[in-house]
Amino acid sequence: MTLEECYTSCGGDYQDVLRRLQSENLIRRFLGKFLDDKSYEQLHENLNNQNYSEAFRAAHTLKGVCQNLGLGYLSESSIAVTEALRDGKQDVTAEMLKKLDEDYKVTILAIQSL
Repeated sequence: MTLEECYTSCGGDYQDVLRRLQSENLIRRFLGKFLDDKSYEQLHENLNNQNYSEAFRAAHTLKGVCQNLGLGYLSESSIAVTEALRDGKQDVTAEMLKKLDEDYKVTILAIQSL
């Protein structure tokens, strides 16, 4: 899989990311680091423990990383979860988490296929 195909499968805009980061090597390096990011796991762990302030922090971190890397689908679903937790809200639905989980899986598989 090429880098551009990876971005297409993740719903991202490869050309936009390339314009911002200006190097395929840099994009690949950051995508590799994304595989080690624990925000997704921390989000689920904190939701399970009903620690909503830490769940918000994890969701917000995940959202920011996804936006910076241009990971479109996962960015959108992490925005929804972040907003559902903003200001102490506890409005995350099962559908939101299902979408986030699906987008995360698609994104990880695409990055691993590079």
